[in-house]
Amino acid sequence: MGKIIITGGSPLRGRVKISGAKNASLALLCATILASNEVVLENVPDISDVRVMLQIIKSLGAQITWESLETLRIVPPGKINTGAPFHLVKKLRASNLLLGPMLARFGQAKVALPGGCNIGIRPMDLHFKGLTGLGAELSLEHGCVCGSVTERLKGARVYLDFPSVGATENIMMAACLAKGQTLIENAAKEPEIVDLANFLNTMGAKVRGAGTDVIKVEGVASLKGGVRYPVIPDRIEAGTFMVAAAATGGDVTLDNIIPAHVQPLSAKLREANVDVIEGEDSLRVSAGRPLRPIDIKTMPYPGFPTDMQSQLAAMLAVVPGTSVLVENIFENRFMVADELKRMGARIKVEGRIAVIEGVTCLEGAQVKATDLRAGAALIVAGLIATGETEICNATFIDRGYHNLEEKLRNLGASIRRH
Repeated sequence: MGKIIITGGSPLRGRVKISGAKNASLALLCATILASNEVVLENVPDISDVRVMLQIIKSLGAQITWESLETLRIVPPGKINTGAPFHLVKKLRASNLLLGPMLARFGQAKVALPGGCNIGIRPMDLHFKGLTGLGAELSLEHGCVCGSVTERLKGARVYLDFPSVGATENIMMAACLAKGQTLIENAAKEPEIVDLANFLNTMGAKVRGAGTDVIKVEGVASLKGGVRYPVIPDRIEAGTFMVAAAATGGDVTLDNIIPAHVQPLSAKLREANVDVIEGEDSLRVSAGRPLRPIDIKTMPYPGFPTDMQSQLAAMLAVVPGTSVLVENIFENRFMVADELKRMGARIKVEGRIAVIEGVTCLEGAQVKATDLRAGAALIVAGLIATGETEICNATFIDRGYHNLEEKLRNLGASIRRH
């Protein structure tokens, strides 16, 4: 099912329920390796990235069953006989988050160098720095990261040169079973970091400071499992629907959302003349007035998220005036610009800066998704374009969005698979 076909021009209206967070789910699934017995995760999105991660964890010896549509029952492996297989790991960047848990619980790890979306260089040097700082011995052998621990990981002070989400998560998980205290300085502050820390603490870990730039972890002998834990809502899925509502001049209420997590986007949409009204666990986006151009710089949380930049570029393509996007996280985020230009967008890219001159309208065309968020951006573009838009490589979109077409159809969009 590699193509999505959209007939644009219909404002989105109604309510939509946001699924559990992709990035939080992947980290929590890796963290279950640390548990000594069964764990139940709720609000897990049934998306391809989650399915791949489940296959990887199964290959390590875990037993996994879907208790219901969004609830997973996981029995962690008692021992690990093999490494994470390359044919699965190459599909998923987050597979590198298995390193910390495997080293901490079993004293050994072998994980093929991970894959994922081609959005830029995402080195593992900070992962290596943190884990070797805790006492692990790591090496690269035949395309795999191999690690071992002589006795038990030992707490240490780790300073991250960049607040990497993955490195923060990997070090935090490993430190849970290390001897003594670990201090992670210049740690990432994303909501997914806080969710992982809460999950670890539910299992008996002692993690403090998640959500700030200094995280303290007091190592414990074991994590008990035997818990039920709900994954936080997906702030990027929420943001995609927010932008789609604004771009189409619609009126959409999002349920199952934590408004504080999308505050950077809400602020920018308000700047663009969109009404964003926050509830306790809902948010309404209403766009009845002409939109205004805006400037955006992507930054680590709580700055504007790089994962929302492409979608906003699609919206700004039809906003009169000049908008400027500065990408400070991933250097290949502007690959979607060429696809938007096929639809009539006027975008000039120079290095990490994109200048968008708003046009009267986009026209439907055959385009291709180059990565997950570029695919989401082309969905937004298709919704506002005249005529029919055919998006190839739609399997990219399935990596991060659960039932996206059905949710959009329920809001009035004309969208189908082919």
